[in-house]
Amino acid sequence: MTENQPPGPADGDEPIAPPADESVLSDWLRSHRIEEVECIVGDLAGIARGKVMPAAKFAELKATHLPVSIFWQTITGGYARFGGDQFYAEGDMRLVPDLETTRLVPWASSPTAQVIHDVVWQDGSSVAYAPRQVLKRVLGFYEREGWRPLIAPELEFYLTKPNPDPDYPLEPPIGRSGRQGLGRQAYSISAVDEYDKIVDDIYDFAEAQGLEIDTIIQEAGAGQLEINLRHGEPVALADQAFLFKRTIREAAYRHGCYATFMAKPMENEPGSAMHLHQSVSDIATGRNIFSDEDGGPSQAFYGYLAGQQKYLAAGAILLAPYVNSFRRLIPDAAAPINLEWGEDNRSAGLRVPIAPPEARRVESRIAGADANAYLVAAVSLAAGYLGMKEGLTPRPAIAGNAYRNEYDLPRGLQEALGLFAECAKLRELLGTEFSELYLAVKREEFEEFMGVISPWEREHLLLNV
Repeated sequence: MTENQPPGPADGDEPIAPPADESVLSDWLRSHRIEEVECIVGDLAGIARGKVMPAAKFAELKATHLPVSIFWQTITGGYARFGGDQFYAEGDMRLVPDLETTRLVPWASSPTAQVIHDVVWQDGSSVAYAPRQVLKRVLGFYEREGWRPLIAPELEFYLTKPNPDPDYPLEPPIGRSGRQGLGRQAYSISAVDEYDKIVDDIYDFAEAQGLEIDTIIQEAGAGQLEINLRHGEPVALADQAFLFKRTIREAAYRHGCYATFMAKPMENEPGSAMHLHQSVSDIATGRNIFSDEDGGPSQAFYGYLAGQQKYLAAGAILLAPYVNSFRRLIPDAAAPINLEWGEDNRSAGLRVPIAPPEARRVESRIAGADANAYLVAAVSLAAGYLGMKEGLTPRPAIAGNAYRNEYDLPRGLQEALGLFAECAKLRELLGTEFSELYLAVKREEFEEFMGVISPWEREHLLLNV
């Protein structure tokens, strides 16, 4: 096997689908000559945590454990003090593999597979802190109403030169022309071609993992690209977004670049978003409930929009989870500042794209690329659910420049924390245990940030105050 060739079936064998259950697991591992298996769980930040084990051991499907403290870690590697004595006991959770998520790790040096796991306590009950479980919890409310949501994430990211010293600003990488990427080249095909080798590896890695890419485009920033995923079931699409972040980083590393999903990595460039398209269908009929029988927008559609307007400011801490996240949400910077809605209006926080009645949907443009895809989907669907159940009515649609209207969104992390803490309905829908933990972790991260003295402070305050 060459360096750039992903692991695959033995010569003459046809690839087989990921194992739906343990009865075909050994065949799949053997067909792909898998030597190791990565057992992964997404933490609050969306970082893959877990264990690596020999394929033969994984095939036995014996109990594997991780400490619950993986969900208490801050983005800096510290820990939020949460759970009283449970914090010090640091008890184990049991990992439960979702075998349908079994995929190759095409960048690994030896044939390796990865499997996303759910986590349960020793008595088999779900661990409410896990972001994947939070999304499943919200989907349970929809199922009880006979509804099935569909989502499609769009992931923006920057390619940059390696930046081992965080004191220095990021720079765009050198493209195939020998020049650094330029900003303000949105949708330029030649700008995408500047990084064609990285893009080719992203496609190859995605194909090897069974990840479906809808489109790749050049965004407005220097070295900024966007990947759109095909719409589908929320957990499956959040799984894909979770895996795509790692996939894109690995493709960039191969070519001497970084790929970053920071919401605002460069001062004078646009931020990176995770736009989320959302619709809801009737489980029994498959019909899009956002459209009436005559093809017009339904009350459910307007209720969903109104729920986003009422609750997403309180849920912003899940859509903009870091101090840096709020640097993106400023006027005239290709990111929203409020929760206005409009038809085909990209200045609004809630855009309704041009689409036939069967594809009527809401595109939320608020979340940053730095957010956890499971939690972005969970809080967005939770807000829409509450709006439909409460029979809410949205404000009139806005035409033109939504930046002229007032801020609806919090201006910083501390304000966002307060809004989430005060919104009992949203916290209950996401799960009280999860919500309390999330608040504890974000408060700890904010306190860590407040201990840092920035270059701005040294430049303007050192000799002037």
